[in-house]
Amino acid sequence: MPNERLRRKRVGVLALQGDFREHLAALRACEVEGVPIRLAADLDAVDALILPGGESTTMARLLEPGLAGSIQRRSAAGMPVLGTCAGMILMARKIHGGRADQEPLKLIDISVRRNAYGRQIDSFEAEVESRAIGGTAPAVFIRAPQVTERAPDVQELANHGGQTVAVKQGNRLALAFHPELTPDRRWHQYFLSLNGDHR
Repeated sequence: MPNERLRRKRVGVLALQGDFREHLAALRACEVEGVPIRLAADLDAVDALILPGGESTTMARLLEPGLAGSIQRRSAAGMPVLGTCAGMILMARKIHGGRADQEPLKLIDISVRRNAYGRQIDSFEAEVESRAIGGTAPAVFIRAPQVTERAPDVQELANHGGQTVAVKQGNRLALAFHPELTPDRRWHQYFLSLNGDHR
């Protein structure tokens, strides 16, 4: 059962495109209030933010500059941010294989390669082990990005097939897979445990 502190937290989910509804459902399962985020003003009402999976170029195009700037400022001020699949791409400092006009939010000091695991038909589910969540959990990989570089202070939380698939830097967490598409909520619970004051 989540503790009282987690229940009081309000978590925003970027709701421009992609599987934001699944993240909102996962937050409900954790007994946490989820808030769809579409405008910069929406961000004022939340304590943390999830950038969901979907199509990273489409999300980047729909992300209005005021909201992008607000996300960057709130993250720098300590707001925890979780990015899954396309959300990891949005959080990266550098994108390989993206559009020339695709500007990432640069929230976490990693470089990623888009669609590194192949096309939609190459999607797969695997068991991923991490001490952060206390064991092994299912992970769904759909046109997943690959971490090609990470700064020394970016911590690897999980590895699959010799590739880094989960990283953490301060209050920022990025996963190459979709935890929201499985019934296991430990990755969301781990994210909810991050302290909003941690830089």
